[in-house]
Amino acid sequence: MIKFTLKCAEGHQFDSWFHSTATFDKLDRTGMVTCAICGGTDVEKAMMAPTVQAGRKRAANAPEQSAQGTLSAPASPAEQALARLRQEIESNSEYVGHDFAREARDIHDGNAPERAIYGEAKPEDAKKLIEDGVPVTPLPFRAGRKSN
Repeated sequence: MIKFTLKCAEGHQFDSWFHSTATFDKLDRTGMVTCAICGGTDVEKAMMAPTVQAGRKRAANAPEQSAQGTLSAPASPAEQALARLRQEIESNSEYVGHDFAREARDIHDGNAPERAIYGEAKPEDAKKLIEDGVPVTPLPFRAGRKSN
């Protein structure tokens, strides 16, 4: 595992863990790396100093993994607000995964029970929903994933 400090086009800086540099590069090329604060996909590695540990023992000050899967508590007020928003959405909405576009359209057309949902949609499907007047909004985090 490797931790990168990342920066989005809006100037937000955040840390994220990846299996390898190649994994980061692949996810970044496909738009799967998003800003932890604003959700933007124009993300690049920021300048950072390497951290080297001697031996295989865990450092005494290494971050613990929390119940939500993140490696540290949100640091800035924006990160804290984003964490609260995510918790609120996940607690009060139904995750429908990749069926989001179909399910949102069915709810809008009266073919499915009205309820709060969240999930994932391809950009072209989300655009079509908006063009057709289906009330949807992008989330500032990746639905269904613990973190980047």
